[in-house]
Amino acid sequence: MRMPVGFVSHGAPTLALDTEARGAELRAWGRSMPRPRAIVCVSAHWLARDVFTGVEETAPLLYDFAGFPRALHDVEYRAPGSPEIAARVRSLVEGARAEAKRPWDHGVWVPLVHMYPDAEIPVVQVSLVLRAGPAGWLALGRALAPLRDEGVLVIGSGGIVHNLGRLAWEGEGATEAWASEFDAWITRALDDGRVDDVAEAVTRAPTGRMAHPTYDHFAPLVVAAGAASADGAMKVARYPLVGFEMANLGMRAIEFA
Repeated sequence: MRMPVGFVSHGAPTLALDTEARGAELRAWGRSMPRPRAIVCVSAHWLARDVFTGVEETAPLLYDFAGFPRALHDVEYRAPGSPEIAARVRSLVEGARAEAKRPWDHGVWVPLVHMYPDAEIPVVQVSLVLRAGPAGWLALGRALAPLRDEGVLVIGSGGIVHNLGRLAWEGEGATEAWASEFDAWITRALDDGRVDDVAEAVTRAPTGRMAHPTYDHFAPLVVAAGAASADGAMKVARYPLVGFEMANLGMRAIEFA
């Protein structure tokens, strides 16, 4: 069975503690998909000069944030790694190497603690090369696409709208026009299967630069789009999560058919 491809907006690290709202939506999404043999995740929080695969065995998590509740440091996600899948990734991506001691960052474990709470599915993280640009991110996704036919869920973890300087950190607020307009623009591009517009959305969408002052949280979406379009048309099956938090932090998740 061919696995879908996913993109998750992982929001703030406190999402890991949210068991009732967004956490429940993520659990429902995980249950609705075919159960994967393994998960390969490209996160916004592992930026490297080259493509690497990370930890290959169960290891302590990377709590790569500050200023958030201490309870986040008590969160554990003891899923196994997979030397087999890590090696398979390196065989698919030219020049990829192993960095077997690099643990999972919160872009990986924050959504997975809800999507697959039993922590039994092996996870392999793949680094993100920002300097590769949209063409390189698409190419990475397309290189990973054969994993779909091997029972592996390929997932990008970033943010559909991510401008930390424009968040209502103390609570909810009204979503500003630039944020909702970008979310609507890229949703139309996704619905229409316009892969190039998705890949270049930061420069093509009228409010793209406001939605993404930096590319780190946008690039995993392009990787996912590449994996979903490797053999032809890109199709979205559904949007398991939508909306905003802290006024302008986009939480849209995407399941590609």
